Amino acid sequence: MVEKYKTESQQETIAIATRFGASLPIGAVVLFSGDLGAGKTTFIKGLAKGACDIPASEVISPTFSILNIYKGKKCLFHFDLYRMQNAEDFIAMGFEEYLYPDGITCIEWSERIEQILPAGHYRVHIEHFSESERLISISEEV
Repeated sequence: MVEKYKTESQQETIAIATRFGASLPIGAVVLFSGDLGAGKTTFIKGLAKGACDIPASEVISPTFSILNIYKGKKCLFHFDLYRMQNAEDFIAMGFEEYLYPDGITCIEWSERIEQILPAGHYRVHIEHFSESERLISISEEV
């Protein structure tokens, strides 16, 4: 089943993400897709608040570091794979262990490692139609 939400502001996106984050169990892997600037990191800010009680202001895109780790009531592992070429690079950097986390793993640009992703993950796809309007689709894949 796919849940769809239309948002008109960053605050609405963060509110939906906060509710979604609060429902996530330890060990959840959440895969993000959408164009550059669609709002993936904004969504993760809300998810971090709901799942881990991490303030949204502390969550930044790991585009250059590839991975940011946040410690809250649960650990959040936030990947941005925009600069990564393929799954082999991901494995070579020792990141495979985060696919079976003791916290929650969020992966932006997850299509780059599609072939090594575990079963039982969540997908969040974000489409942007204007500066503020987004369509967010959330599904669980078992």
